[in-house]
Amino acid sequence: MAVDYAVIVLYLAGMLAMGWWGMRRATSKSDFLVAGRRLGPAMYSGTMAAIVLGGASTIGGVGLGYRYGLSGAWMVFTIGLGLLALSVFFSARIARLKVYTVSEMLDLRYGGSAGLISGVVMWAYTLMLAVTSTLAYATIFDVLFGLDRALAIILGGAIVVAYSTLGGMWSITLTDMVQFVVKTIGVLLLLLPIAVIKAGGFAEMKAQLPDDYFAPLGIGGQTVFTYVLIYSFGMLIGQDIWQRVFTARGDRVARLGGTAAGTYCLVYALAGAVIGTAAKVLYPHLGSPDDAFATIVKDALPVGVRGLVLAAALSAVMSTSSGALIACATVANNDIWARIRGVVRRQSPATDAPPGPDAGHGAAGEPRDEVRGNRVFILLMGLAVIVIALALNNVVEALTVAYNLLVGGLLVPILGGLLWKRGTGAGALASVAVGGLTVVGLMLSLGVLANEPIYYGLLASLVAYVAVSLATRPTDAAVLDAWRARLAGRPDAAGAEPSVASGPSATTSPAGR
Repeated sequence: MAVDYAVIVLYLAGMLAMGWWGMRRATSKSDFLVAGRRLGPAMYSGTMAAIVLGGASTIGGVGLGYRYGLSGAWMVFTIGLGLLALSVFFSARIARLKVYTVSEMLDLRYGGSAGLISGVVMWAYTLMLAVTSTLAYATIFDVLFGLDRALAIILGGAIVVAYSTLGGMWSITLTDMVQFVVKTIGVLLLLLPIAVIKAGGFAEMKAQLPDDYFAPLGIGGQTVFTYVLIYSFGMLIGQDIWQRVFTARGDRVARLGGTAAGTYCLVYALAGAVIGTAAKVLYPHLGSPDDAFATIVKDALPVGVRGLVLAAALSAVMSTSSGALIACATVANNDIWARIRGVVRRQSPATDAPPGPDAGHGAAGEPRDEVRGNRVFILLMGLAVIVIALALNNVVEALTVAYNLLVGGLLVPILGGLLWKRGTGAGALASVAVGGLTVVGLMLSLGVLANEPIYYGLLASLVAYVAVSLATRPTDAAVLDAWRARLAGRPDAAGAEPSVASGPSATTSPAGR
């Protein structure tokens, strides 16, 4: 394994070097959080594919293929479908908003009345997404080096926190592009054909396995429907995904680059299922389906290639983990802490004092401490993620809770704000509260992994949104005018890089500053 170890160590060292390089480019808040909003189509599509295809899509996708055959592709396939829908129908409008978070979009649309509660829900989702990605390091480093679980989590987490803290989105973008290339070579170009050949080809695989392994809906129609609700809709509203849309240089890049990334996800989904099906032929009695990826890599691949493919798995985990981490820190700083700090400042007479001698501005006229503040939040959230990962055991249930709350609470007010001009701030708040409480109540009574919480949670959220919106006064015309101007890509009075505070919502939202 010496050659394989060398490949992995060089890869990890390269990730840290990318973080240091990215730090030199992150000179403003825009650079640090959204890579200056200037990614071209190649880099945008590669990094978008990298963030959505994480450890669950790679190790979990192969595991589903091992258990269900080709229909095991549906989980990752629905992720790709969600990304395609986002890119084709919404990405251009989202990119033109020139905001940093989903909650800022809600503030703009509804006049500053829904941002804080949505920020808390989004923060919980991104935190748990980062935690579950970090836990995947334990599996990979155990395969690589036989490390203790806690040490593996600390080592993998420390590397991601280090390069994310150094350069923010620029570092993450550079590392994600490398990770995209490594995943493409390792999984699609090497592991996929070698696994099929080792299993004797498709004819032999079909002869060895039951017909259900090759049925399109072998995994079950209800399971596919639930995947669509959770993963396809989750792609439409997740902060980690939107923050990548914000990095696009323009509408065309967001639409075409995202479409390319979504198409890549569909190919990756089928590849994972085929690899898992081949592993079932080669190793029919594994203790757990999730062991299929590591087993076929260790036994079927030659020296050096094995290291590269394991680096591909590590890439998948790191890309999702770093994307979730910066999303979590961005929401915590901009949607929660900034609002709390704004309330405190308005209640304190000290806020009227003139700025001190150290007050100043950095690049693009932004306060000098904007980058430093966001860097501190990434470090703090990264440490929290590592601590929670060390203490947590059932990550599947934790991630299910996060996704159910995200989709059940936020899908309707976000899409409603984009598609229905009659939706109001009161309707959005009612939708988040009723949908979230319905999801939580049904998970407590029926079980976290039941399908009903997300079904009825979405229905309750929709009914509350429509009913309360129709029963309350329409959104102020000035707010809607500013919203339409932003959607059209016209900069407001604050300049070409507007913030929530510069719109009408600044007078009603704690975030205004």
